[in-house]
Amino acid sequence: MNKPGPSIYNLQFGLVCLSSFLFSCSFNMLIPELPAYLESMGGSQYKGLIIALFTLTAGISRPFSGRLTDTLGRVPIMAVGSIVCFICGFLYPVLGTVAGFLFLRLIHGFSTGFKPTATAAYVADLVPRERWGEALGFHGLCFSTGLAVGPAIGSTIKLAFSLNALFYTSSIFALLSIVILMNMKETLKEKQRFTFASLKLTKNDIIAVEVLPAAIVTFLSYIAYGAILTLIPDWGSHLGIVNKGLFFMVFTIASILIRFVAGKASDRYGRIPVINIGLSLLVVALFIVGFADSFWGLMAGGALYGISTGILSPALNAWTIDLSQPEHRGKAVATMYIALEAGIGIGAFAAGWYYQDVIARIPLVMYISAGITFMAILYMLIKHNKSRVTKAGTEVGTNITPEV
Repeated sequence: MNKPGPSIYNLQFGLVCLSSFLFSCSFNMLIPELPAYLESMGGSQYKGLIIALFTLTAGISRPFSGRLTDTLGRVPIMAVGSIVCFICGFLYPVLGTVAGFLFLRLIHGFSTGFKPTATAAYVADLVPRERWGEALGFHGLCFSTGLAVGPAIGSTIKLAFSLNALFYTSSIFALLSIVILMNMKETLKEKQRFTFASLKLTKNDIIAVEVLPAAIVTFLSYIAYGAILTLIPDWGSHLGIVNKGLFFMVFTIASILIRFVAGKASDRYGRIPVINIGLSLLVVALFIVGFADSFWGLMAGGALYGISTGILSPALNAWTIDLSQPEHRGKAVATMYIALEAGIGIGAFAAGWYYQDVIARIPLVMYISAGITFMAILYMLIKHNKSRVTKAGTEVGTNITPEV
């Protein structure tokens, strides 16, 4: 094993992590309260669209954000994502109809279509290849801390003050993220000036075929996350949980505790075995959530779900970058996120469509999600055995189209 090089934990790395934490807080603090808010406007039948619409525009914007990240620079594209969050937070109280709300969910999705794509490329620029897993694991830890803290803060603000106060707080967090970005140095060496031609995409700009293996696993494993985001608030209420952000806080804390170790493990032992462990635990977690009939049962499922995603996320991110071509790193990351958003969106839409406010249907959704995740395990076992990518960087920059 290579000896550790210079510390990766410098000022620039710290700034990007802090910005991502605030950005994550900004949009995640809304999630637990949005189903009830939509229901109060008479749109309970559209609960599945809360996440699906958000991920739709996030996915559509990925090819553009990937191209712009590789041409205009990492920092300005990160800023676009935070600016969208800032604006949307102020518009939710203004567009107080079902149609207005659903329109805003579409617009809000552009935020995660831009910022995470550029952020992953920025981190990869800062950090040596052999430590990508560790760095992305730590960055994911910061992002996931926002995922844990955000919903808890959001529900607390809503209970203590009002829903409008929650929306404005979301905007404030996004604004702080923007301020931090203003103090970050650009890492793209050969930047281009923006022209409208920069937005013109060819078929080669949309998908980085070299990272399709990582994208397929990402898609299959994140369908469950869309179902969880859509149904857990109601499932928690059914089991007597008042604070709807508590489940998300538990699973994210568990994710935080494992991410740093999991990222290092993927650098040392390889992406494939670490991903297989994460997928296996994810299947078990979904069955526990479906079987849960008490507060503690649901929290146990949430904790194991957090551990599984904490193992998967840095390994999948690092594997994507391993397979990517350096000059198209933004496109590669965008491809992985397109798969992620597609998985979340399809999972959320399908779960909401089947659920229809019938609590008894939620366990079956969890079991089906577990079955889909198991398909990812089969894909890994059949197509990508341990000999394919055993250590960080084995296939970095390859021009060979992988078998998918």
